[in-house]
Amino acid sequence: APPAPLGPAAAALGDRAHTVGGEPLAPPAHSGRWPAPGMQPAGPRPRYGEHSKMLPVMVVAATIVSLYVLYVEVHGARLMQWDLPSVARNAALREQGALELTAFHIVTALLMYCLIRCILTNPGTIPDGQGWEIQADTQDHGPLARGVNETKTSGDRRHCKWCLKYKPDRCHHCRVCNMCVLRMDHHCPWVYNCIGFRNHKYFFLLLLYAAVDLNLIFWTMFSTVWWSTRVEVPIFMMFVMVLGEAFVGFLTVATVMFLGFHLWLMSRAMTTVEFCEKSLQHAGYDRSKYSTGLYGNVCAVLGPRPMLWLLPVSLPEGNGMTWPIAAGPKTAEQRRASVTAPIIRSAGGFASAASAEAPLVPVDDGRTAAVPRSSAAARGPPP
Repeated sequence: APPAPLGPAAAALGDRAHTVGGEPLAPPAHSGRWPAPGMQPAGPRPRYGEHSKMLPVMVVAATIVSLYVLYVEVHGARLMQWDLPSVARNAALREQGALELTAFHIVTALLMYCLIRCILTNPGTIPDGQGWEIQADTQDHGPLARGVNETKTSGDRRHCKWCLKYKPDRCHHCRVCNMCVLRMDHHCPWVYNCIGFRNHKYFFLLLLYAAVDLNLIFWTMFSTVWWSTRVEVPIFMMFVMVLGEAFVGFLTVATVMFLGFHLWLMSRAMTTVEFCEKSLQHAGYDRSKYSTGLYGNVCAVLGPRPMLWLLPVSLPEGNGMTWPIAAGPKTAEQRRASVTAPIIRSAGGFASAASAEAPLVPVDDGRTAAVPRSSAAARGPPP
């Protein structure tokens, strides 16, 4: 049946009828084909167009600057003894301060580089003009046409109703960035960007460098905090040192726990989105169907060269759209999926793949259905 005609107001709006205040709406329900003829995908939002979303990034930047000033201008100045004449300076303290400040500046420089790359690097999206677009006048040939492993519960290919494209494996749509992200891990408001295939290594190293930097600050600055409570210093400086040490301790615990969680995800070849999906489905966390062993799972995030895993170079190989299914024993999720096999079409009706070997016998309404052999024998031959 043809789609219902649009009213005069909707016809006058044209493509704008699919948006309200610049936000895309879900496709309208039609009794005919989908997508509806003339329907256009929602365009990408301009990067950094919403200034309120930059607030978390500014908080991160302010935290880094505050801790840098506290560590260098207070702790470093005490060790380097810049306020004393050269002949009165303690050589051992100066050597310790030079070592600590050098290590601190190296790790902080790597941290800042990864932070900037997380913000500016596109996480990867479905390319245009390579056959991923949904066309109203074409027929879906199923996921095997492109080697896609993930399907909807009905067995159809996953598609994005906002971008009007079929989704590759591990691809999800981010409504904040308004685009489909390849191997999406999560949307991170602290970097105002999605974490996906092309910037996942930068994000992981950002957590690693942050954990190292915070531990360095916490353990080395403790001597200065102790010193501030034992000598005659302004009360304001003592308050700032104690408060800063407590704040750094809190950030250290939170960052190390978050890093440990992502280490576990990487070892299991899972993303944060896939972890949440397993939680909603009450599935097991033994391993992902994309797991290729510990070494292969790490290479999928940190790149193929182990010597460069801890440096922000040598990104993972591939295009982010094709992911082989690991061989080996089935996970709990795969065992459940094999029970609820995809629906296959039979002449005018439906039959499950699990019952494909069962004879197809006519039922009262003229369709055919898969009936167990015992039931078919009890019913007798068809009339």
